[in-house]
Amino acid sequence: MQSPTLSNSSSNSPANFSNLSHLRKPVLTIFFQFNPWKTSLGGIQTIIRSFIKYAPDTFEIRLVGTGDEDTPARLGWQTKVLEGRSIEFLPLFDLPEDNHRKRLPTTVQYTAALLKRSLLKNDCASDFMHFHRIEPTMISLPWSGEKTFFLHNDIQQHMAPSTGKNVILWRRFPAAYYAMERLLVKQFDEILSCNTNSIEVYCQQYPELADRIHFIKNSFDGDVFFPVSEETRDRLRGELAQELNLPSDRQFLLFAGRLHPQKDPLLLLEAFHHVTSPRAHLLIAGDGELMMPLKERIASLNLENRVTLLGPVPQSKLAQLHRLSESFVLSSVFEGLPLVALETLACGTRLVTTDAGDTPNILQPNTGIVVADRNATALAVAIDRILQNPEAFPREICAQSVQAYSARSIVQSVFDAMYQRWCDRITLEGDEAGNLNIG
Repeated sequence: MQSPTLSNSSSNSPANFSNLSHLRKPVLTIFFQFNPWKTSLGGIQTIIRSFIKYAPDTFEIRLVGTGDEDTPARLGWQTKVLEGRSIEFLPLFDLPEDNHRKRLPTTVQYTAALLKRSLLKNDCASDFMHFHRIEPTMISLPWSGEKTFFLHNDIQQHMAPSTGKNVILWRRFPAAYYAMERLLVKQFDEILSCNTNSIEVYCQQYPELADRIHFIKNSFDGDVFFPVSEETRDRLRGELAQELNLPSDRQFLLFAGRLHPQKDPLLLLEAFHHVTSPRAHLLIAGDGELMMPLKERIASLNLENRVTLLGPVPQSKLAQLHRLSESFVLSSVFEGLPLVALETLACGTRLVTTDAGDTPNILQPNTGIVVADRNATALAVAIDRILQNPEAFPREICAQSVQAYSARSIVQSVFDAMYQRWCDRITLEGDEAGNLNIG
């Protein structure tokens, strides 16, 4: 597949150059280490799917990801359909399972494979490029085109010693990470973050880039995550209870995400052990390196009859789990703004969260509880409060509180700005070329 270039014109007049945007579509290439046709856990994956789903037809979309037996890397660029949208997909290497961390980090494998591809075929650069990890942008330094970096977490918390050495490999080599970051950030035309603390830190560390650093709302897909009537919710709850061979009066609590030290599901288990509501039942949807420790801890706490490990679930089923649950519980060490928080509120479900990232900023007193003291007892008290006083957290208020975070409108606004910059750039290049050939 050829790297996109500006269309040629037989005339050098500015008018003809300003019309170049009508001769071909600008190309956006998204870089991230996942296969979107598999159940890959993580908010970044969901964001990318939304960007593809709601991308306007004025753009050609390409995704550089990972492959498997159905989309093998040996086939190179492939035309595929995702979220009803035709895209060009390039798997750099085959990665059958990406929900567990590997001894060699997937980001390292992805960066190495991208380097190899760029040396053999210079076909990954495009008019616009979106990056969600900084390491692969070592390869993009010489590429032309507009580059956007999405910053998903609070960097200071991400690297802080208190997060533990197992949360992120760079935590062991902070000086090396910050040296790499200083080298790479200057190439970005735009840095978008959903976390206000990260924006402040980046502006302080890179004041010369302050005008390129902007806040972007994380978003939920309103086609998937929406509230239902109490009658429908009761039916869904009864169906799940029957499926799990549980009494029909269970009060379901939900956790969904990667079973990773950052999310700290082990703390959630400890908290649930102290929950006093006798009908409470915890659902854990997800997979990751903490699956076996979770199983062992469930057994040691004698919670086998009160906790169900669901494994990875598709987005449509996850939405149903949100709707039938009394509350979603986040026990994270640190966050940016997790999509599950928006998704659960959009479904009309209350939220209990540790004081991590921007999640507390979206909660109102009647939509959830922020647990200031990050310990099992405090988390359990908050969960009991939700279960014992659900009327204090009306479902309709929960759903209304996040309507400004709709993916359809947020993604559209990003693409509108990109397309305007594209047209302005093409017009400017046409003007300069026309002036250059006058007289």
